Formats: sequence, structure tokens, C-alpha cells
Amino acid sequence: MKWKLTRRFLGSVVTIVVIVGIVNIIILVCLLLYHFKTQEESVETFSRGFSRYIKLQDGNPIVNEEGLKILEKKKAWIQILNGKGEQVASYHTPESLQAAYTPAEIVQMYKYREIDAETTVFVGEAHDFSYFVGIKDRGIGRYVFSYNYVHIIKYLNIILLLFLTVDIMIALVIGFLFGKKLTSPLHILIEGIQQLRERRFKKMAIPKGVYEDVFHNMNELSVKLDEFEKERDKLDRMREEWISNVSHDMKTPLASIHGYAELLKDGAANLTPQELFEYTAIINRQAIYMKDLLDDLNLTMRLRNQQLPLQFQEVDLVVFIRELMIEFLNDSPYADRQIELEANVNKALHPVDKKLMKRAILNFIYNALVHNEEDVVVTIRIDALHPSLDHEKKSSNMASSQGFHTSITIADNGYGIPAKDVAQVFDRYYRGTNTSNTHGTGLGMAIARDIILAHHGNIELSSIENKGTTITILL
Repeated sequence: MKWKLTRRFLGSVVTIVVIVGIVNIIILVCLLLYHFKTQEESVETFSRGFSRYIKLQDGNPIVNEEGLKILEKKKAWIQILNGKGEQVASYHTPESLQAAYTPAEIVQMYKYREIDAETTVFVGEAHDFSYFVGIKDRGIGRYVFSYNYVHIIKYLNIILLLFLTVDIMIALVIGFLFGKKLTSPLHILIEGIQQLRERRFKKMAIPKGVYEDVFHNMNELSVKLDEFEKERDKLDRMREEWISNVSHDMKTPLASIHGYAELLKDGAANLTPQELFEYTAIINRQAIYMKDLLDDLNLTMRLRNQQLPLQFQEVDLVVFIRELMIEFLNDSPYADRQIELEANVNKALHPVDKKLMKRAILNFIYNALVHNEEDVVVTIRIDALHPSLDHEKKSSNMASSQGFHTSITIADNGYGIPAKDVAQVFDRYYRGTNTSNTHGTGLGMAIARDIILAHHGNIELSSIENKGTTITILL
């Protein structure tokens, strides 16, 4: 493709140059011929037409007054000869001019500048007399030459061939350079389009000139396509992960539902009402679990892939958490549990999605209650993170709290988490090793962590076995 474009432009340039060269040569030749013809005819016409100023007087030729004035004006002279080549009259002739001529001398006089280098002699005839007209002018010349048509045509062909060869060589050189300069950006552009077709999104260097805007647009297109490709890959991974998670997580409840359904189908007549109730309750519980699992899987996948639009609104976290605790203690089966709130700041305004933030904080509180004894104490503390922290505290917390304004701490004095399990707390399905409680889908902590991250926050966890666990939310 590169050389095809180069040849196309090169052919156009060569054709134009050749045509222009031929036309220029033709015009030049025509102008030269016209110039010589006009120049020659003007002097020859004057010389030959001067006979009208020559009159006969008593059989002798004389030049009338008008003719003499014209000779003076043109700085010319005239010599009139009889049939023997002898001078019978003369006007304004130079002193060195001879008075008689042989036929050969007459021819010599006409062909060459015999008088001086500035005078050209022309021949005319009047009343059976011949005459020489000499005009002294460097701008006037006459060349007499003999030629052979065959030789002239041969030499003209050689000259024309030489001109064409030189012009074509020049055109090839100029055309090649011009074509290369013109087609190089096009070749780069074609390669860029080829890369886009092969899903290789690479920016191209932008050359100066007429193609600059084209390259800018191509680079912008490449960036956009790269973004779309990454987004598509992300969605593909998300779909594959979703399918994998769903298929994995549904196996256990489906197996349970399938087993009890088979039992009911094969032995329903032999089962007591109590057994029927228990089996159908298990199937119902597993179906509800599957529904909750699907909802949680969908939520965590959308959160991790930033596909869930958050409904942000300005919220005072102090008021928000106080109302959340009142609602939790009034309506839940944990109304008699010990939950304390310490607000070390009067107001903490943050843009949050109230529904999701409520779920995250309740998840942390719920885990502190469900994985410990009933007398566990859960403390929720709200603090403002000030830049003016003392040096020691600032040094220890700088890495974790820099850029955040508020911290929410949820601490308990329960069993704590073994050191080997701390790193797995936010993994899917983690339920710990210090409790037999298996209620829930096992995605609560993972979802809560993803909600905090979706709010551009951070979360930290520390735990000491048999002393308790502390979760710090930074916003």
C-alpha cells in the first residue's frame, strides 16, 4: 500500500512535469522563430521597399528628399550600382566603401559584415539598378546558413530526447521526494488503523502539516477504543466471576433442596406431619438462603466493579449513627445487648448513601454481637481527624488517616480473632473459628468493606485474642 500510493503521486508529478516541459519548449521555439522573423522582416522590408524613394533624373537614379530624411533617421547609407556593379550614386556612404563590385563581392557584401562589425548590408533593386542599404545598428543581424533536413531532424530528435531525459530524471527525483514526504504520514496512518483492527491501541507520533488533525483524531479514537475494550473485558470478567460464584454457591442449598424434595416425593405417604413440616421448612429456609445469597452476590459484584450507582446525600454521621442504634435496639432481637455510643465531635457532615452505609455499620455491629457471648460490650466512637494531632500520634497514624476527616470505631471486648485469621476477615464466606453460628451468607464483611471503599473511605481491623476486636472506618 505504501509503494502504491507513492507510485500514484509520483506518476502524477512526472506527467505534469513532462507536459509542462514539452509545452515550454514549444512556446520557446515559437517565440524565438517569431522574434527572428519579425526582426528580419522589419529591416528587410525597409531595405527592399526603399526603391520607392529612388527616382530617375536624366536616366540617372537619385534618392528624393523623403528618402534622405529616412536614411538620416535610421543612420543608414545607400549605394546604387548599375548592371556592371559600378557605383552610379551614393548617399551617406562611408569613405572606405569601394566603388565597383564583382558578382562574388556583391554576394560577400550581403552575407557578411564587410564594412564594420556594427553595419549590416541589405540588397534591393529599383529601375534596373541594384543598391546596397547599410544600417549601422548592433541590434540588427542576419545569418545566412545552409542546412540538411535529414541532419536537422536527427539533431532535433537528439536534443528533444536529451531534454525529455533530463526533465524526466528531474521529475523522478522531485516526485520521489515529494511523494515520499506526502505518503509517509499516510503509511503511518494506515498502520495505525491496522493496529486498531488488531485491538492494539497505541498512540502515534503527530507530524506537523496537513495530517496533524487526522493524527489527533486517530489518537483520540485509539484512547476511546482502549477504554471501551477495557470496560468490555471488565464486564466479561465480571460476568464470568458472577457465573462461577453463583454456580459454586448454589450447589449446597440446591443439593439440600433436591435431597428433601426427593425424600418427600418417594416417601410422603410414610412421613408424619411433623416430619413433613420439618422437611418443607428446610426447603423453604434453603430457598430463602439462595435468594439472600443471590442478592448479596449481585451487590458485592456490582460494588467491586463500580457498577452500582450510589445515591449520595449530605449526612451528619453523628445523628445518623445515633438514629441507627435506636432503631436497632428497639426492633431487633438484640434489644437487651450492651451497645454504647461515644461522639467526640458535635457534627460530622459527609456525602454518603444512607441505605448502603447503614448496612455496612449494622454488619459490623451484628458480627460483634453474634460471634461473642451475650454479655459482650460493643462501643461505637466517632472522632474528628485534625491536622494538629500531636507529633507522636501523628507519626503513628499518618499513613492510615491522611486525607480523611472522620473516623468511626466499632470495638468489642469479646473473643477476638486469632492472628492467623485476621487477614481473612473480609474474604467471602469467612465466619471465624471461634463460633458455631453459621447464619447468613458469609458475604457480610466483604460487602461492608466494599461499601466503605465505594465511599472513597478506608477500613482498618485490629484484634487481640481473648481481648476483643476493633474496626476503624475512615471517611
